[in-house]
Amino acid sequence: MSLLKFHRTLQTTDPHTVPVLIIGQLRHLTELPFERISPKLVPRVEREIYVKAVSCLHPAPTDTCSLYLDLARVAVLPLKASRHNTASRAHSITKLIQSNTTGVSESIVIVCEKQDLLASACAVARAFPLYSRKTSKSANAEPPPTVHIEFVLVGGDNPTDTEITEEDVLVLANVTVGIRLTARIVDAPCNEMNVSGFLCEVEAIAVELGLKSKIIRGEELQEKGFGGIYGVGKAALDPPALAVLSYEPKGATETVAWVGKGIVFDTGGLSIKGKTAMPGMKRDCGGAAAILGGFYAAVKSGFRENLHAVFCLAENSVGPLATRPDDIHRLYSGCTVEINNTDAEGRLVLADGVVYADRDLKANVILDMATLTGAQGIATGKYHGAILTNSDEWEDKALEIGRRTGDMLCPVPYCPELHFNEFNSAVADMKNSVMDRGNAQVSCAGLFIGAHLGFEYGGSWMHVDMAAPVHNGERATGYGVALLAGLFGDHSKAAILRDIANQPKVLRNKAPGNGTEPPLKKACLD
Repeated sequence: MSLLKFHRTLQTTDPHTVPVLIIGQLRHLTELPFERISPKLVPRVEREIYVKAVSCLHPAPTDTCSLYLDLARVAVLPLKASRHNTASRAHSITKLIQSNTTGVSESIVIVCEKQDLLASACAVARAFPLYSRKTSKSANAEPPPTVHIEFVLVGGDNPTDTEITEEDVLVLANVTVGIRLTARIVDAPCNEMNVSGFLCEVEAIAVELGLKSKIIRGEELQEKGFGGIYGVGKAALDPPALAVLSYEPKGATETVAWVGKGIVFDTGGLSIKGKTAMPGMKRDCGGAAAILGGFYAAVKSGFRENLHAVFCLAENSVGPLATRPDDIHRLYSGCTVEINNTDAEGRLVLADGVVYADRDLKANVILDMATLTGAQGIATGKYHGAILTNSDEWEDKALEIGRRTGDMLCPVPYCPELHFNEFNSAVADMKNSVMDRGNAQVSCAGLFIGAHLGFEYGGSWMHVDMAAPVHNGERATGYGVALLAGLFGDHSKAAILRDIANQPKVLRNKAPGNGTEPPLKKACLD
């Protein structure tokens, strides 16, 4: 477990004692004067060696070169970043760090444009997960190594385009703390991160931010009408809960609510998952974890509007009290739901959560985030979450902010009049799972949630399904925190988040030399 420390400027260090990894795009590294990077390399690396090393880099898609033993290295990012990718090449930054760091106290220098500062910092954080139960001495080293993260900003027409303020450093630290917190919760197994464990995390954040949490749990959920959360979690030994954190600063005129799916483990219930599908279901709380990390980052960075974080927590377990297929539950909306698949449980808890956000918290902007469907990975892949929303404006903004932060999104159809009949029931208001699994599953799952909020809901509603990007291999990514921080950057006092939210949209891949890259293959011309 490493400590991450951000710096405004390059710290003068000797790579013989503090190893250094320099990462950037080839055009940035090539144009960068040696004097700007020399504090990390002198006296071990001279100008000629650095220039020669950079000239030898051939990204395919990435490349690295040693400058001094294995203690000073330069790494180049992919040339290509197509229009649905993030210009920061954030995913490649993470991979390069994972394969080129030493595990001791060291420096990582990112050479980038200021618009990619936040995404690059988040990419570094994803390379250093916190959760581990390894018993080796190296895994429990005291004190843990410190990774110094420094930036050299290039490009831009104004002097401020190459400057990093103390506020910027603080915001980067807040967002990356949120990312690592989120990843730690998602990586933790259910024997530690059960509902009670998650509530402890919520309470710890409440204490740090000087807030009070509200918790409705166990039989009280049923008494108050939260039939979705209660019905999903009532078979588990650890009772389900609805937890709420509220931040309400003076002068606020808007109310935003973030609602997270927190299924701490999903067996599938009586519609039980197979032996190969169940491992990894500790990650089914990824939406709620991202909401917690995002809430921390937003409040610490100076959120200016009312912000509520709603956590819908349950363990979908098997036992004598488990919900059966054919059971009918009445959710917080008052609607009845016939259960035809107990493994479609996330939408039930989220339906209660968004209705609470509307009815009790009076939110006019509601975003729910969830590891909701396996179909999301099929529809939008491992790197792009799916967004379903009733708002053109928020959809366009979310797609752009996703590219700017590295938490990328892809839209799925919002068309309840064509898709919601998949949930028709003869005996209840709706079923909880679709009739035709080949008909826009990701959209349908989200529409189930929206139906309880009401398709006539006058506010803005966004549903983010991030079942695939919540993890990369066996490790959580902390997906969602940077997205939330940037998407609601307009509501922040932090300049770097406001800039992310208000950058003019750039048409990319228009002409070489304008911050864009050549095609992957050369075309033969007659």
